[in-house]
Amino acid sequence: MRVLQVDIVVPVRNEERDLAPSVRRLAGYLRESFPFSARITVADNGSTDATWAIASRLARELPEVRAVHMELPGRGRALRAIWSQSEAEVLAYMDVDLSTDLNALLPLVAPLLSGHSDLAIGTRLARGSRVVRGPKREIISRGYNLLLRTLMGARFSDAQCGFKAIRRDPARALLPLTQDTGWFFDTELLVLAERAGLRIHEIPVDWIDDLDSRVDILATALADLRGMARLGVGFARGSLQVPQLRGPMLGAGPRKDLALQAARFTVIGMASTIAYLVLFLLLRGVMPAQAANAVSLLVTAVVAVLIAANLAATVVRFLLYRHWVFGGHRRGRQREPRRPPGIWPDGTQLIGTAHGNDMATQGERTN
Repeated sequence: MRVLQVDIVVPVRNEERDLAPSVRRLAGYLRESFPFSARITVADNGSTDATWAIASRLARELPEVRAVHMELPGRGRALRAIWSQSEAEVLAYMDVDLSTDLNALLPLVAPLLSGHSDLAIGTRLARGSRVVRGPKREIISRGYNLLLRTLMGARFSDAQCGFKAIRRDPARALLPLTQDTGWFFDTELLVLAERAGLRIHEIPVDWIDDLDSRVDILATALADLRGMARLGVGFARGSLQVPQLRGPMLGAGPRKDLALQAARFTVIGMASTIAYLVLFLLLRGVMPAQAANAVSLLVTAVVAVLIAANLAATVVRFLLYRHWVFGGHRRGRQREPRRPPGIWPDGTQLIGTAHGNDMATQGERTN
């Protein structure tokens, strides 16, 4: 049996218009231009239109395609369920609109198959990227990634591009630690990967905005802020512990961590002001000035409070480490590291079986 090297998941929900042409185009590219064995997994999560019927038909017609149906919606839920059970060496996903040029797929997965990197992402914000999209989405994307770098210490440039891949082994180690079932799943996985010391490879992409996108920008932005707050609280309290999967994390250590947090705190006034102005300008077009001002102030105030709380928690943690944990080590006492929780989300219903898994598939190719 031929070893499956790349499993490309295409999450869809109510995408009856774009699904068939996009999947046929992707399958044609894999047959003609892709040198590795690959499979397309169409993950229908909670569609109420003809998406599942179209996905089933594609799975019957095209040997490269299988279809998986889930009752509950959520891109993060779909990716976590399918990646957790896939036997492929590299697990990838892309948006159904194929906004990213398919010529970037080979550079995305090649470093992972060679073992050079552990996770790869397409970036629209790096030099060499060619992006066509409106100013509103551009401002939101850059502001979001600026917040990630400022608040979470992220070093990757673009968390939201729907074009990512990860090696199977680190995926199975990190997926149980993720909680988000929606759009924040990408960011959560990237932050955990950095904390685990994994190598993240970035490739500039050619990207064209989908003018028919039905993503609720404001709701997604608020959900992302809640996700960042949850991660920050988990790290500060120590309830979210990430295993080191490839060497020590760069910059690890309580002293350096405290200095880094203090440096971020010094610029938070300027960052919150910029965030307020950006939010106000964006909201001014959809609501009265007074309401836009109130919402902008509320969001930036919440963010500022979270940063202050995170800094305070870091100071307390540093003092505890210095006088309790490290002091105990000097006296010869050893502490067992807490193991990461292995809690998996519930509520996902998969239909059918494939290769002995509990997952429903149609059109599985056996070589």
